[in-house]
Formats: sequence, C-alpha cells, structure tokens
Amino acid sequence: MIGFISKLFGGNKSEKDVKKIQPQVGKINTFFEQYKSLSNDQLRNKTQEFKERIRQHLAAIDDVIQRKKDEAEALASIDINQKDVIYREVDELKKDRDKQIEEILEQILPEAFAVVKETARRFKENSRIESTVTELDKTLSVKKDHITIEGEKSVFSNTWKAAGGDVTWNMLHYDVQLIGGAVLHSGKIAEMATGEGKTLVSTLPAYLNALAGEGVHIVTVNDYLARRDSEWNGPIFEWLGITVDCIDKHEPNSDARRSAYNADITYGTNNEFGFDYLRDNMVHNPDEMVQRKHHFAMVDEVDSVLIDDARTPLIISGPIGHSDNTQQFFDLKPRIEKLVEAQKKAVNQYLIDAKKKITEGNDDPKDGGLSLMRAHRGLPKNGALIKFLSEPGIRVKLQKSENYYLADQQKEMPKVDEELYFHIDEKNNQVDLTDKGINLITRSGEDPEFFILPDIATKLAEIDKGSLETEEKLRQKEALLNEYSVKADRIHTVQQLLKAYTLFDKDTEYVVMDEAVKIVDEQTGRILDGRRYSDGLHQAIEAKENVKIEASTQTYATVTLQNYFRMYHKLCGMTGTAETEAAELWDIYKLDVVTVPTNLKAIRKDEQDLVYKTKRKIQSRY
Repeated sequence: MIGFISKLFGGNKSEKDVKKIQPQVGKINTFFEQYKSLSNDQLRNKTQEFKERIRQHLAAIDDVIQRKKDEAEALASIDINQKDVIYREVDELKKDRDKQIEEILEQILPEAFAVVKETARRFKENSRIESTVTELDKTLSVKKDHITIEGEKSVFSNTWKAAGGDVTWNMLHYDVQLIGGAVLHSGKIAEMATGEGKTLVSTLPAYLNALAGEGVHIVTVNDYLARRDSEWNGPIFEWLGITVDCIDKHEPNSDARRSAYNADITYGTNNEFGFDYLRDNMVHNPDEMVQRKHHFAMVDEVDSVLIDDARTPLIISGPIGHSDNTQQFFDLKPRIEKLVEAQKKAVNQYLIDAKKKITEGNDDPKDGGLSLMRAHRGLPKNGALIKFLSEPGIRVKLQKSENYYLADQQKEMPKVDEELYFHIDEKNNQVDLTDKGINLITRSGEDPEFFILPDIATKLAEIDKGSLETEEKLRQKEALLNEYSVKADRIHTVQQLLKAYTLFDKDTEYVVMDEAVKIVDEQTGRILDGRRYSDGLHQAIEAKENVKIEASTQTYATVTLQNYFRMYHKLCGMTGTAETEAAELWDIYKLDVVTVPTNLKAIRKDEQDLVYKTKRKIQSRY
C-alpha cells in the first residue's frame, strides 16, 4: 500500500533526488565518450584548464578581498576597531567566495567527473600510461615505484602498493556511482549498499572539489582505511596533477603533517583531524599550526562518525602542575566499601518493603512509594531493583513518587534521603553523603567534622571581628583555608569513590586490561584507548580495581566531533546505513540523506528486525 501511494506521488524522496541527478549522468557520459579521443597529455591538461576557469570566475571577488586586506594593513596599529570592521567585511566576502566556488564547480561537474572516469578506464585497460613528464611526476617518481621517468616521458604503471600489497586498477565508474558522486558533491549523504563501490565513488567529488585549491578532507574511521584509500586512489589523482597525502602517516605537529594538510586531497581518521585542530588551538604562533581552512569534508561510515561517536569529546590533557594525593584513594577505600555494603543491605530491605506494599495495592508516595523511592535513590543500578522496575506499571509508580518528592523545590526530598547512607542522582551523575553516612565512616575518636566542610565565610568573619593582632588573624585565616582545602579534597575523593562503586560497573562502563582501567564506549562497545575519566573519577575506579593509580591530569583543550565537523563549509558522507539516522543527521548537521540505487537489482529482502523480551518467546517462535 505504501509503495502504491509512493508511486502515485512520483516516488519517495530519494527516488525524486536521483531523478533530478539523471540528466547530469547523461552529460557526464557524453563528455566521457568525447574524452576517449584525447591524448594522455590532453586529458591530464584538463586539470589546469578547470583550475584556470575557476580562477577567472573568482577573479573579481578575490580582487575585492585583497583590496580590503591591503586597506586594513595600511591602517595604524592602534586603529584596532577600524581594522576589526574591515576584517569582518572580509569574512563575509569569503563566505560569498565559497558560494561562487560552488557555482563554478557545479558548471564544471560533468566534465570533471568524465575526466576521472576516463582516467579510470585508461588505467584499467593499460598496464603502462605514458605522458609528458611534469615536476610532480619527477617528485613522485623518487618515492613511488609505479612511476618511472624515461627521458621526457613519465610512465605510470596500473599496479601499485596499497595496504601492504600489490593492487592492479580494474575499476570503472557505473552510472549509479556517478549519481553517488553528485550526491556527495551537493553536500548530502549517499546511502549505498555494501559492495557498491563507495571508495571509488569518492574519487569523483574529491577531484572536483580539489580543483578549487581549498583542500579536501576524506575522513575514515581507522588509520588502516585512511592509509589504504589514500594509496589505492592516490595514483589516479596524482596522474591528473592533484596532490594526495594521509595525515596518519606522519607525526603530529611535524612539517610532514603540515605538508599533508597542504595537499589537494588529505586522508585521515576522524580523531586525528580533531586532535590536530585542538593542537592548533594551543600553539603560540600561527606558523606552528598544521591545518588550514575547513572547507570540504567527506566522511566514510558517516553514521558512525557523526552520530555514534560525535558527542564523545576529544581531550588533550596534561599534568596538573602540583602533586596530588593519590594515596588518599586507597586510604579511604575501606570506609567506602563499608558504606556501600551498609547501603546495599538497607536498599534491599526497602525494596522488599516496596514489593510487599505495592503488591497489597499500597503505592502511596508516603508509604509503599516512599520505600521504592528510597531503593532507587540508594542504588539505582541494583539488579533486583532494575528487574522489579521492568514489571508492568512499576516504573509509573516510581515516577509518581518522584513527582511528589520533586515538587515544591524538593521540599519533601530530605524525608527520602534521611534513612540512606548516601543518595544518588543518576541523571546528573552525582552522589552525596547523608548525616547517617558521615557518622558511619567517621571513626571513633576522629573529629566529628572529619567529612564536613567548615562554613568558611562565617568563620572568616568571626576572625575579622576578633580582637587578635593582625598577624595572628592572618595565621588563623591561612590555617582555616588550609583546613578547607584538605577537607574539600577528602570529600571529593569520597564522592568519586562512591561513584566508582555505585555508578560504574566493570565490563560495562569499563574493563581492566593489562593492569589498567580502560573506558568502554557506551554507544559502540569499543575500548577507548588512551582516554580517562576526568576529575579524579578514573583514579577512584583504579583504586576500586586495585591497579596502579595514574597521576591526575587537567584538560588543556577539548572538542566533540559534532562541533568539529560543523565548522566545515561543506560536509558530506557515505554509508550503507544512513536512512535510520536521517532525522538526527538533519537536525544536527542539516545533512540530507539520498538512497542511491544498486547497480544491479537486489534480490535480497531486508526485513524489519524482530526483538524479543525473553529467550522463551524466541524458542516458542522457532
């Protein structure tokens, strides 16, 4: 029925988008047939011809921008405000320039795509391709075995090294791949089934956009793919006079990596692009930066990079600059274990009471609901509680109690917490001790305020009002501030240890491997090597698991992949599974998804997933 309605209105959205691109495919293939008669030199020279057309198209606005810059530089150094006004105008002009780049690239698209397709055909059908030698050929021949110089001729072999082995070029773009290339160039996401040649598709918009000289970034999910794709497709681009490099082959902050970013097409992993951006924000001199303008990025496995990993922050951290008391985590650990054990017993009893009363129909927030609320505030990740909450209607009863105790600015909440040793706010990832908990972990003979922060404002005021000498007042104030600092650090350590024991489970939030605590990505289940929880939490987990506690660090720079990729003038991507994430991709990045048809009609039927609540239901069906 849905299919009939779709046909009635001219097909679904993707079919309409593909239909709009079809005339472009016809033009591309027309130029492709014409270019077959060109010599190798004539075909290679198309790159310079395209660049000249782009230069002429941008000449007027480039002249205006340069005049504005000269005008700003001619001003006296003290005339900062006027300079700022002019450079704001320059920024707006650069945005207009980007729009003009898109205009001319759209005109060149059929010819540029045809050039790439014809180059792919020649490499597929010829083991040796001879042409007049260029300076780029000479430079590349020193590093690459598949390029040789014979007098005034350069010879490219169609077999070269990629991913550690020899590959022989045997690919030619199908029409659906031309469609995919056009989708990517337009700043959209091309959803293409596995095996439909997304790597080959990327050569088309990469070449076209590289002609503008603003840089093309091709982003992959791991360094193997970044290296492989740059080595696999690189010779096609290089034969056409386009430079290619991969940032993952070079050390950070090196001249080689800066050179990689200055290449026309730059391959790399999402994390390395992000970390290079962070490092560039930490340099003292602009000349030390490695990245240039964020102009055009093409993301492979776009749903994974822009959705699954997008909110995980990339962090550059370093030493805090002073020694930290890591031993305190081990010193306080026995007290926390005692506290958590007491809380478990109390929570289990409250849960038993809640089950009994709710079964009897007593879910009053002041009675049965109160017991359930205490169990949840005490240990929200308790397995028995989670199981009970999964029963029909129970979570609604918990919500009813929560609404009661959260009303009037949580006026009644102390009644819930007073019988607990500590209470947990799972939504805000926060744990706080109660008076009952403080009394439990304060040892006999210890200062009863061992885990209580002094009211520093009141006590400082009392010192000022006293009749002591100025020097004695300063001494007492310093002693008070030192006491506050020590207690604040102690209480913070207790809170982080409580989080480690109650909110972070081994083999769920983290794993212990090679005597080290490693974070597990909650979205993908992958181990995040090199990443640590901040604010002492990682150290608390290390103490919990009896592994070596690493020194504390502080954050120097941080960015999420989501915020990083939104800086690009044009962003696009490809994947086999984007349709399910289409709404989110549009909301966050304003990226449209176009499903590109397969080259041959697919005979496999993709049914909807079936999810069963229990194993018994699966067994009864099968």
